[in-house]
Amino acid sequence: MVSVVRGVLKVINEKGVGGFIKHLREEGYTKCLLDGNLLQTKIHNIGATLIGVDKFGNQYYEKLDVQYGRHRWVEYAEKGRYNASQVPPEWHGWLHYVTDHTGDELLMLKPKRYGVEHRENFSGEGDAYIYHSKGHALNPGQMDWTRYQPWQPAKS
Repeated sequence: MVSVVRGVLKVINEKGVGGFIKHLREEGYTKCLLDGNLLQTKIHNIGATLIGVDKFGNQYYEKLDVQYGRHRWVEYAEKGRYNASQVPPEWHGWLHYVTDHTGDELLMLKPKRYGVEHRENFSGEGDAYIYHSKGHALNPGQMDWTRYQPWQPAKS
């Protein structure tokens, strides 16, 4: 909480009160009042440094005056539906402290013929992407359970 207040005061000192209010509007703080997670991220962004933006529009931040392990984070481009699979691999390494090179630096080193393009995981998004086992009632190719015969003990 102290770092948030320190960040707010820093921005007010740099831009003035009018500039601070304009900054709040431009960054979308007024639109995120109904989403608690987004509001918490936006408040955490005050005083942070924007490190980069990936090809999907996700923004990556760093704030070095907070606890190690919590000083790098992402603000997802899709505000209504977000999950960790929306982070491409080149930024995943930076976000989880595997490397200090940002995603933009790693993209320059990546060969052009390397693998396939990153896509987010759509598991749980509509019936087309949900896996149902063969015995599940919603699976169109259900197993035929009639071929199994119940065991009958021999009468002695």
